[in-house]
Amino acid sequence: MKPLILIFSPLTEAHRAQIAEQYQVLYAPNASSVEAQLAAAQPEVRAVLTNGPIGVQPQAIDAMPKLELICTLGVGYEKVAIEYARSRGIALANGAGTNSDCVADHAMAILLAAVRNVVQYDAAVRNGVWRDRIPWSPNVSGRRLGLLGLGDIGMKIARRAQAFDIEVGYHSRSPRTDVAYGYYSSAQALAHWCDFLVVATPGGAQTRHMVDAAVLDALGPQGFVVNISRGSVVDTAALGQALLENRIAGAALDVYESEPNPPAELVGLPNVVLTPHIAGWSPEAVQNSVNQFLRNAEGHFAGRGPVSPIVGSAAG
Repeated sequence: MKPLILIFSPLTEAHRAQIAEQYQVLYAPNASSVEAQLAAAQPEVRAVLTNGPIGVQPQAIDAMPKLELICTLGVGYEKVAIEYARSRGIALANGAGTNSDCVADHAMAILLAAVRNVVQYDAAVRNGVWRDRIPWSPNVSGRRLGLLGLGDIGMKIARRAQAFDIEVGYHSRSPRTDVAYGYYSSAQALAHWCDFLVVATPGGAQTRHMVDAAVLDALGPQGFVVNISRGSVVDTAALGQALLENRIAGAALDVYESEPNPPAELVGLPNVVLTPHIAGWSPEAVQNSVNQFLRNAEGHFAGRGPVSPIVGSAAG
């Protein structure tokens, strides 16, 4: 009999059908609450496919005594009960690398939109306003970009930035020995150095509000913040206040603390670009992620182990 897979992450019908060719499928999209996960759980479930923001809770794990594999569709796993699952002997894997090109593309797209004021320029043209009646926007090229996090996504953003003749620096838990980018010992030091602060670090308790009022003040009135990571990394209230008081120049966010609801502190501000946590979503990226899940599941059930196991203890 095919192993039973419980899917918490939203997927298209075509992708569910692809998984169903090899496995029995239970589908409970957006089951982010404990109650919803418990309602979907069944004793025969052997694997769960979820994502970072939804995760899987200990109570749901307990409701599935045959559970032996938890996978996340993307790289993040901040709401997966990692240590609890390990204590139960459950294998863990993620979709590392499957959507990093898509996320890096989107990071540059919203950075360009924010710095070059693309959204307001578009609105101006539609309202019959020509260029001599609106402020000019600064160059993107020739500036400094600071990356909070230099994993796979951060590296790809860095390479794209260099194509714009942008100097790259970074902050992470420890410096890398395989790159020539400048390393800064704190988020605040990096923000003081750069013009564009791009958040590409994992979410979770360890990185919550890493970008706070002090970091924003270090970035300064000509600086821009871009977040394609997790909304929890940026203090939304502090960001709204900094933008309102022109203590930074602008922001471009694909993620925010209030999602899926829009961030009330930011929606009325003209110097903010917002997208709906879609940086990692494209036909190619999601297909890559589904394919990776199938490789992880096949490796696990064949006894070889997942192809992209989670090795950390927490997504922070």
